[in-house]
Amino acid sequence: MTGSTTVSLLGLGRMGEPIARRLLRDLGALTVWNRTQRKADGLAASGAVVAATPADAAADVTLTVLTDLVDVEDLLDGDHGLLAGWAAKGIASPVLVVHGTVSPVAVAALASSLAARGVSVVDAPLSGGVLGAETGALSVMVGGSDAAVEKALPVLRLVGSTVVVFGPPGSGEIAKACNQVVVAATVTAISEALVLADATGIDRGRLLDVLGAGLAGSEVLRQKRGRWLERDFEGGGSAANQLKDLRFVAQSAHASGIILPVAAAVAGLFDRMVVDDRGELDHTAIELTIAELGAGKD
Repeated sequence: MTGSTTVSLLGLGRMGEPIARRLLRDLGALTVWNRTQRKADGLAASGAVVAATPADAAADVTLTVLTDLVDVEDLLDGDHGLLAGWAAKGIASPVLVVHGTVSPVAVAALASSLAARGVSVVDAPLSGGVLGAETGALSVMVGGSDAAVEKALPVLRLVGSTVVVFGPPGSGEIAKACNQVVVAATVTAISEALVLADATGIDRGRLLDVLGAGLAGSEVLRQKRGRWLERDFEGGGSAANQLKDLRFVAQSAHASGIILPVAAAVAGLFDRMVVDDRGELDHTAIELTIAELGAGKD
């Protein structure tokens, strides 16, 4: 990346803020924007430029770390939107990076729409959670045109330690959908095993130890072990977001004419969890829903 390439990040939530800190450290200069400006105070104290509007944050490579694609789309138009900012600054061929886990179909449509306005979209969803964001150990799944990806890659390699390009716009989100099938199914399988352990008097701490040491071990188990051990389900990666991701999986499967029975079954459990008003709990709390099935709760 040349020294003249400007970079900005919009969205300073649980993932965006630690990513911004790492980029500021590694790049030496970063513009940030957040709807609630006070969330940017700490970054400002570290030297980041805090933009008053999305237009002010428009850069050669503009990263968005937002949950929903509609939130990204809301930043584009109007006098204070990104499109106005890119035009006012004379930025040619800007790249908009979408880090959120969103619909592959919708992000491909957005890429097509913005291409007609001279803006390239790179979908680059992330895996690795807040810990990965803090340590720079995220996996980044990338989709976009060759030129746009080439421009964004130097920045993306600062965001994550594993950056893999899959193809045209939307393909990064397809890869993330595959990732979420594995994550959600693994969380559910471990939770189900713990429900069985509890019902039969097996110590869950010892069980987690032996699972982690064998073929059943995984990064999911390593990162989430403490939550399962302490039954600490507050905060974390919410069940509502897990369900949202699984719906994108179902959408992609339907568009491809295939059936994913495990993903569908897991989605059904998370749907029940959200209906039971547990959507804001960490997805490991799916064990509560599974346990209630055994207890005969309707």
